[in-house]
Amino acid sequence: MLEAHGGILVNRIVYGEERADLLSRTKEMPRVATDLHNLTEIENIATGLYSPLTGFLNQEDYDQVIEDMRLADGTVWPLPVVLRVSPAQADRLEVGSEIALTDLGDRVFAIMVLESKYSYNKEREASKVYQTTDLEHPGVTNLFNCGEVILGGEIKLIKRQQYQLFNQYRFDPFQVREEFKRRGWETVVGFQTRNPIHRAHEYLQKCALEIVDGLFLSPLVGQTKSTDIPAEYRIESYEVVINKIYPPDRVFMAVFPVTMRYAGPREAIFHAICRKNYGCTHFIVGRDHAGIGDYYGTYQAQEVFDLFCPDEIGIVALKFEYSFYCRKCQSMATAKTCPHDRKYHLGLSGTKVRSLLQDGKRPPHEMTRPEVADVLIRGLKNTVRVQKARL
Repeated sequence: MLEAHGGILVNRIVYGEERADLLSRTKEMPRVATDLHNLTEIENIATGLYSPLTGFLNQEDYDQVIEDMRLADGTVWPLPVVLRVSPAQADRLEVGSEIALTDLGDRVFAIMVLESKYSYNKEREASKVYQTTDLEHPGVTNLFNCGEVILGGEIKLIKRQQYQLFNQYRFDPFQVREEFKRRGWETVVGFQTRNPIHRAHEYLQKCALEIVDGLFLSPLVGQTKSTDIPAEYRIESYEVVINKIYPPDRVFMAVFPVTMRYAGPREAIFHAICRKNYGCTHFIVGRDHAGIGDYYGTYQAQEVFDLFCPDEIGIVALKFEYSFYCRKCQSMATAKTCPHDRKYHLGLSGTKVRSLLQDGKRPPHEMTRPEVADVLIRGLKNTVRVQKARL
């Protein structure tokens, strides 16, 4: 099986006597309360999903990531994984000390050895990571709402989060790797999505399944835009596809507990590395992966992989052309396989599917399978009903 990024699958979860000792010492430690996003980042570091990271980035790593998409030791890493706090919070913390990281209810989840605290330039980070400082970009908005000081240092996880949804699909990277081994899969293609699966996705996935042993369907269930389809209905739509459209013994699903950054090319690299840590050997990169609006070029998320030697990333990027339904071919196709004029092409995208559903319209069957559309229409009606009840 493919090694984790950096060579070793990180494990920063503590148990038994070590955990008990750390918990007893937290009573004397300064505390930093943090939100669900950061608690999830801590858990992703601890479980090895973000291998080779063992904690939040120190300044040297942060600067190198922002400038060159690498850690200080040269390892490819495209996005800053950092703990941002206010100057007032940072001022009361001493470098070299242990810090208890808590939720907003003061429950301790992790211990951090504070190795550094440093200020940073938000405009610089936005322009490098998101290629814009436009506050209409959700990633930029989130960045500018964050604290002005970064805390860096290794973490140890002493408490796992409890979830109400998708527990049957929550697996740590080592568990996913064990499942691949159990199934005898030597080659696995990962697929990242924050949208319901439409026919273009299905086409890409089935093409990939022709050359690998298994498909790892990995829907993102962290924070996304408010206009995205709610995660619970996306998951239900994936279940329909797995049970009715794909050979079930060749598909495995695990949720991806990560916040969407909408960082386009950099996030495509990040998503690929995370799937490598799950054990995937291949990763599907489609048109405008992790993009939003017109901030990135159509195939920029594919082209960014060419900036690195293949063994630096270590997972094979499967780069697919824009796919569409051709009424003349009467099938899914791309410009590489279809000779017909564009007037016969039905363009497919998650954005278009969402727009039709939100207008109460059923997407044509060439765009979305009826079984999937039924789930999404019901889900959106329930969402609207709940929202009205809260008003």
